[in-house]
Amino acid sequence: MADNVVRVCAQSEIGPDSVKAYEVGDRRLAVFNLGGEFYVTDDECTHAAASLAEGMLEDGIIECCLHFGAFDVKTGEVKAPPCSQALRTYKVLLQGDDVCVDLDKNAAGEPA
Repeated sequence: MADNVVRVCAQSEIGPDSVKAYEVGDRRLAVFNLGGEFYVTDDECTHAAASLAEGMLEDGIIECCLHFGAFDVKTGEVKAPPCSQALRTYKVLLQGDDVCVDLDKNAAGEPA
């Protein structure tokens, strides 16, 4: 495994259409299972210090529990104010039952 690829959790830990937060080194990441497809973003809302994993997930959109801003889980794109800065996404690599991420690349596989 490359230095920038780290294990976050087991796929079996994240139920369908749900989200859970994990500490990975000095980062707190949110892992989403959308119909068997896994996505990983920073867990903290870009608007205020709130855990997105504690928010409401519906149709691939995560809504922050604090001020109800929202993001597209797949792209990090802002979907509702007061958020204005996109959410950091990570490239997901599935290895066996493990959900791993490349900390240097976004969900599209481009350098972060």
